[in-house]
Amino acid sequence: MRVLLIGANGYLGRFVADRLLADPAVQLTALGRGDDADVRFDLASGSPGALTRFLDAVHPGVVINCAGATRGGARELTRHNTVAVATVCEALRRSGCGARLVQIGCGAEYGPSQPGSSTAEDAVPRPGGPYGVSKLAATELVLGSGLDAVVLRVFSPAGPGTPAGSPLGRLAEALRRAMQSGDGELKLGGLGVQRDFIDVRDVARAVHAASLSAAQGVINIGSGRAVRLRDAAAVLARVAGYGGTLHELDGPPGPMRSSIGHPRTEPDHGATVAYPYPDGCGSWQQADVRTARDRLGWRPRINLEESLADIWMEAACRI
Repeated sequence: MRVLLIGANGYLGRFVADRLLADPAVQLTALGRGDDADVRFDLASGSPGALTRFLDAVHPGVVINCAGATRGGARELTRHNTVAVATVCEALRRSGCGARLVQIGCGAEYGPSQPGSSTAEDAVPRPGGPYGVSKLAATELVLGSGLDAVVLRVFSPAGPGTPAGSPLGRLAEALRRAMQSGDGELKLGGLGVQRDFIDVRDVARAVHAASLSAAQGVINIGSGRAVRLRDAAAVLARVAGYGGTLHELDGPPGPMRSSIGHPRTEPDHGATVAYPYPDGCGSWQQADVRTARDRLGWRPRINLEESLADIWMEAACRI
């Protein structure tokens, strides 16, 4: 099976590439903006015609699009997340390769949801920010393209390679600095939100399964369980061996006591770190993942503690 992977050097793309390369039946070609891509091409500025010529030459059976932007203003997000996908869809329509398209969407397309609920694929999307809007527009382009296509709505990816600027990445970095400087208390903010974290390696497995399946439409990829960010912080502190106290600035009075230390009575000197969750999804998000189970035969395998341990190992090695 010839597979064209777009965005192979990104956070998700690297693990998707590893998963595909482990399959001896896959012949992989990577397309992207970096020097390590097999073919250099910028979706946000390249023409559909140029991409069509490449598709006709390579003739892939599957095109996987992991490219996109998570940060920036509305214009930049639209260019990288929406215009780029329009280029892919138009090129595939013009090409004679007849390739299947696997598009990576995100849980932010749904926007805020009711606490305690699980969001299924038939929920009406109401994205709460420009990132979710740009990704939802891309999904609508794919669904309306007439192509053999599936969109995997990935919720909150975690695990090795987690960007240092992400909420979990910043938590790990704050812990590393606190341990390095000997701080006995770490002040944290914005930990009340609850998100559905899914290991990036499980995401790669889902992409692989979607490539081989005939499933179309939208499929959620998540763990099916919302976890409060303060609980994730407590697990990070435990796996890091941090013996101090995590003090939540905007939570209930007093320090966090989840097996990570005891309140200090002396004046605090801990660093203040705020962690807003910038995805526009409010205080709660949890995926209904039954469709992935039924249509892809996929279930998550890696628990959050393992994902967080891998995040910590990378942060601990950072100088």
